[in-house]
Amino acid sequence: MFVIPVSRHSADLSRHIERLFNTDQDAVALRSPALDVSETDAAYTLQLDLPGVAKEAVKIKIEGRRVSIDAEQTRAAEKAAGERVLYRERSVTRFSRTLALPQELNKSDSTAKLDNGVLTLTLVKRQPDNAGELSVS
Repeated sequence: MFVIPVSRHSADLSRHIERLFNTDQDAVALRSPALDVSETDAAYTLQLDLPGVAKEAVKIKIEGRRVSIDAEQTRAAEKAAGERVLYRERSVTRFSRTLALPQELNKSDSTAKLDNGVLTLTLVKRQPDNAGELSVS
């Protein structure tokens, strides 16, 4: 039996375990990015950490109340002729996160911005159509 400690360094432990058991150098690691969610009366704001990801590599899908975010880091430049890698910790990482929010979203009014490795989504809440009273005739 062995114990796996859970602490703020669990990501480092995960990376070490992954390195021990992964022999494929071209494998892509899958990570769930850290996420903050806040809301106003009109919209939800999501912030996700996506270090090393270009904005062209981010895919956001909105379906009703469900939001899916997928992103992949670009592969590092190839080594120069005569150069050999002595040690490598950095690998290509794919980030993926899906969540359901309490209210349906309006895709056309929502925005996304990637700045310094932080993706900020402003997801506008869909307003009910034809809300109001029905008159009786």
